[in-house]
Amino acid sequence: MAMNVGSGAGGDPEVMVDINTTPLIDVMLVLLIMLIITIPIQTHAVKLNMPVGNPPPPLEPPVVVTIEVDFDGTILWNGDQVDRPTLDAKFTNAAAMPVQPEFHLRPNKLVAYKYVAHVMAAAQRLGVTKIGLIGAEQFLD
Repeated sequence: MAMNVGSGAGGDPEVMVDINTTPLIDVMLVLLIMLIITIPIQTHAVKLNMPVGNPPPPLEPPVVVTIEVDFDGTILWNGDQVDRPTLDAKFTNAAAMPVQPEFHLRPNKLVAYKYVAHVMAAAQRLGVTKIGLIGAEQFLD
């Protein structure tokens, strides 16, 4: 702590006591710079172990099952209309196969999302792993 004492020759008789804040600011700035330097650089990347090389082609082409959801919520399995219990049974049978078929889900442009979501949720719940949405070109209008 520093102290300024006035001269006794006709000056101010009171003693002026002020803290010299310059060294405190200097120390604070040095600590701030040290903190900035020691913080690790944040990278927003997800590290993935990607396979190397080309995978071998499949020995036989996969079986493709097309599931269509019409505008009113009716479900077509390869062109045949099915109800929800039959759809669940077909998904269970397909999930039990050693090599699951690929499911191509094609919703109608006018169908409510809840019907499509129900089919996708049923597939996931019953163990189907290969399902994809097709027909996105109809939504580009």
